[in-house]
Amino acid sequence: MPRATTRSQTPGTAAPSAVRTVEVDAESAGQRLDNFLLRQLKGVPKTHVYRIIRSGEVRINKGRASADTRVNAGDQVRLPPVRVSEKMADKAERPAPAREFPLLLEDEHLIAIDKPAGTAVHGGSGVSFGVIEQLRQARPQARFLELVHRLDRETSGILLVAKKRSALTQLQDQFRQRETGKTYLALVVGTWPARKKLIDTPLHKYLQPDGERRVRVTTPEDPDAMRAITLVKVRSVLPERPDAGLPAFTLLEVTIKTGRTHQIRVHLASQGHPIAGDEKYGDFELNRQLQRQGLKRMFLHAWRLQFDHPASGVRTELLAPLPPDLAIFVHDTP
Repeated sequence: MPRATTRSQTPGTAAPSAVRTVEVDAESAGQRLDNFLLRQLKGVPKTHVYRIIRSGEVRINKGRASADTRVNAGDQVRLPPVRVSEKMADKAERPAPAREFPLLLEDEHLIAIDKPAGTAVHGGSGVSFGVIEQLRQARPQARFLELVHRLDRETSGILLVAKKRSALTQLQDQFRQRETGKTYLALVVGTWPARKKLIDTPLHKYLQPDGERRVRVTTPEDPDAMRAITLVKVRSVLPERPDAGLPAFTLLEVTIKTGRTHQIRVHLASQGHPIAGDEKYGDFELNRQLQRQGLKRMFLHAWRLQFDHPASGVRTELLAPLPPDLAIFVHDTP
């Protein structure tokens, strides 16, 4: 009679789950595959979720799929066995703290909030919760709350949340088809040449050995190149301050025609004008000096958003003024 064997388990990890198949329900229809999995695989690091998608271990109706594939109601999604650290599993069991955010607009279809810097839009990549989890906890009666788009954790400003599936799909279609107007305020190092109004340089996304996501400019010949278009307008120039050891800065209005990961940060840095305070693509020595002068984070703010209202079709424009920490720094610079 064959004898059952057991494998030793790494301390601090839960045993891997078995292969399972999940059927996509109507409420989840239209979500990207990566977002769908992040909700299904609580406690699994975001980097691992993307790894199992790329390896083909995740299947939709027995076929391979990419992270941006949209799931449909009734789809059968195969989930491979995954290990969850006990620490992460414990975090997943604990609900996010309830939190409301400054409102720019709310009706029965959507919520527009002014996201503070330092707050992730959702949990993952070492962050146990974000805006959407906190908002759901604050509004337990809400039947449906989903992010329409994303902002980097370090970026402040306008963020849309759908309150109905119809609003979500309609707004996401506008973002995909580039029918929205997204303009940011960014403070960059140096004097930006006023004639430089367009950056049309493709980007390449990659992972560092530690799993951190990074982006760099590339050439159109790169098989992984993603076209990225950024429009730039000079708003004001802040002269250098030799007394404080600071160079000149330029406050820009930056409108993106494509929504690539880290697009603004990488495009501006590639022109020799990184965003002040950017810890990934910026001037690290200058950033330390800026912190001593009161700028504690990256100067990038989602300032204006234009879109067609998902119910009425009326063109809507939202504005989020610079938060005090950024406004004070600009106004205090002669």
